[in-house]
Amino acid sequence: MKRLTVAVLCGFAMLALAPSAPAAIRITKIYFDSPGADTGSNFSLNSEWIRLRNTGARSRLLTGWKIRDAQGHVYTFGTYRLGAGLAVTVHTGNGSNTARHPYWRSDGYIWNNDGDTARLRNASGTLIDRCSYSGAGSYVNC
Repeated sequence: MKRLTVAVLCGFAMLALAPSAPAAIRITKIYFDSPGADTGSNFSLNSEWIRLRNTGARSRLLTGWKIRDAQGHVYTFGTYRLGAGLAVTVHTGNGSNTARHPYWRSDGYIWNNDGDTARLRNASGTLIDRCSYSGAGSYVNC
């Protein structure tokens, strides 16, 4: 009985000392059909975007993380940290990067209006999240 009590107490101690779970980075929304006609203008391209959210309680380093669509277009985060509870919106076209609005710098649309799949991978290539849509509407909440 004494060994069982010691084992249980040691187990509780290990749980108390275990680090908290890492923050979860999730794809939360893809705006795949920019408003109006698809003219290919920079305004139209930047009205197409993907949003990631840090749902965790601590910031996460996203340096080297990649977003990829089904056709193989890839966005790679440079040196970047996303704070706890914050979101980052990656726009398709060109613009001046800010802390919450970086730009893919593509001259063409990334997200297909008739359906696509977004995949988010960390710097070592592990799939973190994915979001697929069939093309109904202008955006999808993931």
